[in-house]
Amino acid sequence: MSRVPRWLGRIGTGLTRMGERLDRRRAEVERESAETPPPPPPPPSSSSDDRVPPQVPSVPTHPERPDPALAVPWGVRVAAEAGWRLLVLAGTVWVLMRVISAVQLVVLAFVAALLITALLEPTVARLRRYGVPRGLATALTAILGFVVMGLIGWFVTWQVMENIDNLSDQVQDGIDELRNWLLNSPFHVTDKQINDIAENLRDAIGANTDEITSAGLEGVTVIVEALTGILLAVFSTLFLLYDGKRIWEWSLKLVPAAARPGVAGAGPAAWRTLTAYVRGTVIVALIDAVFIGIGIYFLDVPMAVPLAVFIFLFSFIPLVGAVASGALAVVVALVTQGVFTAVMTLAVVLAVQQIEGHILQPFILGRAVRVHPLAVVLSVAAGGMIAGIGGAVVAVPLVAVTNTVVGYLRAYSQEQALPRQAAPPAPEPVAADAEAPATHQG
Repeated sequence: MSRVPRWLGRIGTGLTRMGERLDRRRAEVERESAETPPPPPPPPSSSSDDRVPPQVPSVPTHPERPDPALAVPWGVRVAAEAGWRLLVLAGTVWVLMRVISAVQLVVLAFVAALLITALLEPTVARLRRYGVPRGLATALTAILGFVVMGLIGWFVTWQVMENIDNLSDQVQDGIDELRNWLLNSPFHVTDKQINDIAENLRDAIGANTDEITSAGLEGVTVIVEALTGILLAVFSTLFLLYDGKRIWEWSLKLVPAAARPGVAGAGPAAWRTLTAYVRGTVIVALIDAVFIGIGIYFLDVPMAVPLAVFIFLFSFIPLVGAVASGALAVVVALVTQGVFTAVMTLAVVLAVQQIEGHILQPFILGRAVRVHPLAVVLSVAAGGMIAGIGGAVVAVPLVAVTNTVVGYLRAYSQEQALPRQAAPPAPEPVAADAEAPATHQG
């Protein structure tokens, strides 16, 4: 084997030492560059020949972006919050109205049962206080109430059938008398004009014969629906009189637990309002019927008793019912007894209704069920548009009960909020190393 020359070994050793020195120098430079911050970038040169691109930071920094909800103005946020809640409420009311329209007969029958129950329930409670069993008390009260209602309907029908022939003759005489009065009146009405009016009426009746016939056929359907509604109202009244308390307790289970105490207290308050409204309305309607009936009886208006019953029934429709029943009495007096009797009948009707509106209703109904006249007009109009005469009847008691429930729930929420606001603040915790108070040494 040949030996490596010495000079070659010395060259290799020198190269190794040089590499070690380079490594140490590189490490020192890296350490110094890490400890010393980098110099700022040079300012851009104004020379057009300077083509060095500007230095771009490797990691751009951005300010923190705000929450998008905070960027929306406060008023817009409040309007949006209220808007979507109103949309939910409007949608709920719309769906509820659609459901009620689909089962309108059942709803009206149940509401009528509630009104009848509010009228008859005090009698059941009075019999219960005398020791009568609940079932027997319910049966006696229901039989008595429905018999009285049936007798009233039979009496009205009987009176109308008995006097219909005499009434038709009196109507014909009244029309002739009205015609003579118009001919001799200062309105300068001629016989030709009266004949033209009569001819137009006959033509209108002849042209609408088909509509009148279809209306008569629809009347048969209305009678069937009315009988069905009456049966539903009777059965509902019986069950409400006998088991109303347990039905209410079961209904409370459908309410969320958090709202159950407030609703449990609002229910009896609403029932007291409904009972007071029904009782007061019956008393006021009875007074109207009696006094107007006596007045038109002494004025020799035919069918005074049936007209008084119609006035009693129409009085359950606030405002509109009084006007309609009074107008019916005035028309009957006009076509049967003449203008003077009609004017006197109108005076009697207006006098009784003024006494009712300003004295009887505030005294009998009281402030618990008083509703603003504007609310009465709007509720009656809305109820009539939705469900006809039945809707107009139940509109005002519904508004009165709703007003009571809302007022009770508002007062209940305020009472629940007061203890939390008046509660004393909790004592601050005492540190473990705090100095204990000095005690008196005896």
